[in-house]
Amino acid sequence: MNMNAGTLVNLEVAREVPPNGFFLTDGQQDVLLPYAESNRQIKPGDRVEVFLFHDTQDRLMATMKRPQLLLGEVALLEVVDIHPRFGYFLEMGLGRNLLLPYRNVPELETLRPEVGDKVYATLAHDRQGRLIAKLATEEDLAPLCVRAPSTWKNQYVRARVYKPLQMGTFVICDAGVLGYGVIGMIATPERTRLLRVGEEIEARVVFVREEDGRVNLSMRLPKEKGRDEDAERILAVLKERQGGAMPYSDQTPADTILQRFGISKSAFKRALGKLMKEGLVYQKENWTYLKQEETQD
Repeated sequence: MNMNAGTLVNLEVAREVPPNGFFLTDGQQDVLLPYAESNRQIKPGDRVEVFLFHDTQDRLMATMKRPQLLLGEVALLEVVDIHPRFGYFLEMGLGRNLLLPYRNVPELETLRPEVGDKVYATLAHDRQGRLIAKLATEEDLAPLCVRAPSTWKNQYVRARVYKPLQMGTFVICDAGVLGYGVIGMIATPERTRLLRVGEEIEARVVFVREEDGRVNLSMRLPKEKGRDEDAERILAVLKERQGGAMPYSDQTPADTILQRFGISKSAFKRALGKLMKEGLVYQKENWTYLKQEETQD
């Protein structure tokens, strides 16, 4: 039998050695089960199931406590502390925390988790064989997830970020008791801000893919409500600018609109169209202006 940290093994109690604890054996190798990690009701000759880990001095140890994940598994673990040099510490149910090293989280600081966030993690070994956490990938999560029903379209769901990117954010949507949930994606134009790994948000399902049951999501309001909100945002910008004018129009590039207003160009054009129809603004030479009576309020 291989005694690997991160696994559950069934071992025989070989002997008790006060004040340390019990030595367990597989017939070839012994490992210490400290008193603090046992129920103290065991005796030599008994067989016990234990989890193997390394202590702070890198010695292989055993515990009768059951962790939230084993090697080869995925679990949702809470970030309980952040070390400025090493990384993020996750609660794994053993009374000691599991390190998620900085090299295993996004480089951009705004995409990294905060204390209190929960991340989908897998258990792995570092080069010295010690246990560390890695962020779960789509390959890890997909077998655990389920298909979304078509009735989800236009519904709001809770979702947790597992892969934050500049071009879009990948999430797991809560599906109740069914599996881990449903894999979803929030494209950049449908985000109202960058999202960090482990963050939980509410989003609207805009499309359910027939081929795999995954969903596209939006953090924005439906078009009609969103148009009203976007129109108010544009009016606020115009009122703050000298002369009630801004160098943005329906000819402005989409990336500039997204950067300045945080909305897609199509949403910007819908909002402008509403304001022009209501006689509140007009465009001239790729600039947008408040009507004179609006500037006098």
